[in-house]
Amino acid sequence: MAAGGAAGGAGDRYPAGEPDGSGDRDRPGGRDDTARPARRPAAPRETVLRNLSDMSEGFLTVDEAWRISFANREAVRLLGAEPVRPGRSLWQVAAIAAPGLEGQCRRATAEGRPIGFDLTRPLDGRLYFLRLVPVPEGGLGISFVDVTDHRPREDGQPLGVPARERAARMAELTTALAEAVTSKDVVRAVAEHVLPPVAADGLVVETLEGGRIRVVDSVGYTRDFLRRIDGVPLTEHTAVADVLRNRTPLFVGSAAEFEKLYPRLKYLSDNSPSRAWAFLPLIVSGRATGSCVISFSEPRTFSEDDRTLLTALSSLVAQALERARLFDVEHTRAQGLQRGLLPRTLPSLPAVTAAARYLPAGRGDEVGGDWYDVIPLSADRVAMVIGDVMGHGITEAATMGRLRTAVRTLADLDMDPDELLTHLSEIVGDLGYDYYATCLYAVFDPVTRVCSYALAGHLPPLLVHPDGTVHAPDVDINPPLGAADPPFDVHELRLPEEALLVFCTDGLVESPERDADQGLTLLRQTLGAAVTRSGYFDPPGTTGPGAGTARLEELCDLVVSTLLPDHAATNDDAALLIAHTRCTPTDDVASCSLPEDPRAAGQAREYVRSQLDVWGLDDLVMSTELLVSELIGNVVRHAGGPIRLRLMRSRSLICEVYDGSLTTPRIRRVGQTDEGGRGLHLVAALSRRWGTRYLADGKCIWTEQDLPHPEGELPQEDPPGGPVGA
Repeated sequence: MAAGGAAGGAGDRYPAGEPDGSGDRDRPGGRDDTARPARRPAAPRETVLRNLSDMSEGFLTVDEAWRISFANREAVRLLGAEPVRPGRSLWQVAAIAAPGLEGQCRRATAEGRPIGFDLTRPLDGRLYFLRLVPVPEGGLGISFVDVTDHRPREDGQPLGVPARERAARMAELTTALAEAVTSKDVVRAVAEHVLPPVAADGLVVETLEGGRIRVVDSVGYTRDFLRRIDGVPLTEHTAVADVLRNRTPLFVGSAAEFEKLYPRLKYLSDNSPSRAWAFLPLIVSGRATGSCVISFSEPRTFSEDDRTLLTALSSLVAQALERARLFDVEHTRAQGLQRGLLPRTLPSLPAVTAAARYLPAGRGDEVGGDWYDVIPLSADRVAMVIGDVMGHGITEAATMGRLRTAVRTLADLDMDPDELLTHLSEIVGDLGYDYYATCLYAVFDPVTRVCSYALAGHLPPLLVHPDGTVHAPDVDINPPLGAADPPFDVHELRLPEEALLVFCTDGLVESPERDADQGLTLLRQTLGAAVTRSGYFDPPGTTGPGAGTARLEELCDLVVSTLLPDHAATNDDAALLIAHTRCTPTDDVASCSLPEDPRAAGQAREYVRSQLDVWGLDDLVMSTELLVSELIGNVVRHAGGPIRLRLMRSRSLICEVYDGSLTTPRIRRVGQTDEGGRGLHLVAALSRRWGTRYLADGKCIWTEQDLPHPEGELPQEDPPGGPVGA
């Protein structure tokens, strides 16, 4: 265009100037370029600037650093005076910051020839024709004119079909990339909306990480080929290195041309199914982040329309990929944090064997705060907890970790469910007024066969009987943690000898297709049918070690696949915890009442000798006699009755002494000459674990001793969570 020619002349012969005619020679220290010999007859400076300023087309000039050096009146009218002020970066002009502009400008400069293309203006969606003319001494002249209604061409024809198609392709890809969340979503969108229009067969999107090329995803390439380029230093892949260094696309029409340009990369073309390539740099905010390689199975010549379309599309892809990579990093980090805060394995205890599933949301850009845990308590009792921090994100995942740690700490104090939730609600309240969490905390006692639990805005547990009957308790639910005022209601379930307790968060039962009640109905039906069909509690040939856990894992998989068949489409994370409970046989528990006087210690020792003889634990008689003597002696001297002794045979020998006092026993420092104060030191030395739990009418001091094990068998380790302190 004429404007393009004028731009070239002005850039070649005259210094950059303002639209009003002022230039560098008018500034202090400015140089007078008019003194330089001209290559052709020069028009007066003022005349050239006046002609450029009066053009009906918008016109800009930029220097080698892409800073605006001149803008005429039409450019100021269309783009604004401040954005095109001399010295401003071309990339900062929001009115023309359309995808593809930077790539085309760099391409014109690299190829050293004028190019023209259509560009949709972001502000109003109007179509402009731009012509870029490189200036011999560096820089670029840019002219632009509105061709939305008709395109001024030399033959006077209206806007052509290729331009309309390019605009349509750009619009389709823009929409698809806007919906892309992950890096793989971006590659999928490019494959669907870019490859078919240009008849391409292959696609590889690569990022630059630590000086190496990393393959994000691909289409049309084998894993063996991708292994050849994934992780390769950038310096060894000279084709991509050239594209990123020059920041201009590279179009290679045949394998012979590729091997001529890059003979060291012949092994790649020999192993590639492609015979023509378009190497497109991915540039974001002036920074090279990777490349997009579009390939063709047959040699081809790239037309000007092909080059223009692919160059423009690469800018869209670069921005979308950068956004998706940021999401991938944050999402992976948040999921790693969340999984790190959940228990890696669940303990297999005498009274409970459990299995669990955590499923992050299939859609959405952040993780949630669902969590669960199984905590061993004293006397073979087991605490089971499940909860959900409201909201999504790293903050919620971190809050979940804090609550799980708090629950473990409070559970070690053997608190009742209502008291524990009261303390937990205070912790959530201290986090801020906008923090809430739901929680279910349950304690199962295998001796009394009672599971007591409290709810804070959470779904109650389901009880599955051996015959497949599923019981759903109909109880009142207290408000969530952070919003509830104590006290919390405590509910009880009386369990059969064996049963399943099922805990879940709302993400498992709720979905866009069903409400919570429908989901709970489906969950009950699934559990009942699975237990009835498989004979879960008495399966033939599955009585070996680990058989119970394996059956629980299978049941968890069945529940998840039934309730969340399309997990990728879910908007919320979900947690599932299934516990197989077993009650303690009556033959493994023995207890007696003792008088509130010094005779109690002797009677306790006699009872211990008799009961351990029945259980065949003669090796533990002496140590157990010492333990009960010290504990009952302390009760007689420092506490009060009623006094009761209970022995339990499990994976360890459990000895419990009950009294009517709420005083706390504690180990104190004693001197070498002190005659007393060493009783609890002796208890700690003889026991694997010991501690105290408080009851409504007193307290219980308990100890655990390892059972004698056959030669060659390792002793039982402490359960996860470590020993319970006094």
